[in-house]
Amino acid sequence: MIEKYTCKNGVRIVLEKIPTVRSVAIGVWIGTGSRNETLENNGVSHFLEHMFFKGTKNRSAREIAESFDSIGGQVNAFTSKEYTCYYAKVLDEHAATALNILQDMFFNSLFDNEELNKEKNVVLEEIKMYEDTPDDIVHDLLSKATYKDHPLGYPILGTEETLKSFGPDSLRQYMNETYTPENVVVSIAGNVDSSFIKEVESYFGSYETTKEAKGYSVPVFYTDKLARKKETEQVHLCIGYKGLPVGHDDMYNLIVLNNILGGSMSSRLFQEVREQRGLAYSIFSYHSSYADNGMLTVYGGTANQQLDLLFDTIQNTLHTLIENGIDDKELYNSKEQMKGNLVLSLESTNSRMSRNGKNELLLKRHRSIDEIIESINAVNVNKVNKLAKDIFSSEYSVALISPTGELPKTLK
Repeated sequence: MIEKYTCKNGVRIVLEKIPTVRSVAIGVWIGTGSRNETLENNGVSHFLEHMFFKGTKNRSAREIAESFDSIGGQVNAFTSKEYTCYYAKVLDEHAATALNILQDMFFNSLFDNEELNKEKNVVLEEIKMYEDTPDDIVHDLLSKATYKDHPLGYPILGTEETLKSFGPDSLRQYMNETYTPENVVVSIAGNVDSSFIKEVESYFGSYETTKEAKGYSVPVFYTDKLARKKETEQVHLCIGYKGLPVGHDDMYNLIVLNNILGGSMSSRLFQEVREQRGLAYSIFSYHSSYADNGMLTVYGGTANQQLDLLFDTIQNTLHTLIENGIDDKELYNSKEQMKGNLVLSLESTNSRMSRNGKNELLLKRHRSIDEIIESINAVNVNKVNKLAKDIFSSEYSVALISPTGELPKTLK
């Protein structure tokens, strides 16, 4: 049972009591990420996430870390294109302590200049580390090819240039503009009762900002083909097709389609590219949903001399999917895998907290497990085949990182 409460200032609290566990997961979700940034402050959402751990009016950075270690808890954070989350998982007896530390980080971070300069160097090293993983940065290049100068095309980490510009005032200004109460959800899952909602409200229920959260500008889906020359042992190829936004009626059909295409070891791409032809170690597909659009991505990495064969094999696999569709066995296996993954995820308070937090933040609604399974069961061959034709018959974007920087010869 999920309880939802909206504070007078607009902050939303969702709590799922799970009396059969001894842990509690608490997440503070903010509806802001790299999509809310400009070219000038790109990376500020991610940098702000880092600075929350660097000291408050009440605790030093070391004391924040020690506070969680001393209660055997875990604390972390992440930033995406459209949201940021700070979260902790602790024993149920330490839930109040974890909440107190998280709210201290949220409201009382100092953004001290000395800590700020040290953390700039830390994030710079993170950017350099990212540059050393071409199988990661090729996905950023695909976002650039697909969304161009729209903020969805920006890297979440920002750049070395934008990083230099961040200061205490710019961080507070960004918080004032985006960490607005109506843009915040506190999600709790675990062995706590309804009274914990009042505890959350006592911290988050009355703060205000001078700004109101801004809406998004809808991006155009471009079909550019970008290649970058980089000394690598493999070529890294990404192909992007226009997908679906969060909450779309066809979402479960798409999840099944993606699973059959490249979401598992029995998927068509894995079997054809890796098992049958031995062309790649890593080959997969995934779908990214945003508030008003989405992208289905196919990734593969192979030797430079095998790029054309890899690209053609992917395209032939997609063509066969369009022409012949999926079969009943694939549909059954995919649906059962989805249901299995869903039920298994319920065993983790972290995953329940995340699911509830994202659902509230992005959809403002929560569906029961029975409702979700009903939606999965409603997926059929005809719906998936129609969606496959709609998606894969359209133009696509391409990103490539390779030693030569040359796109596949058969690319149209």
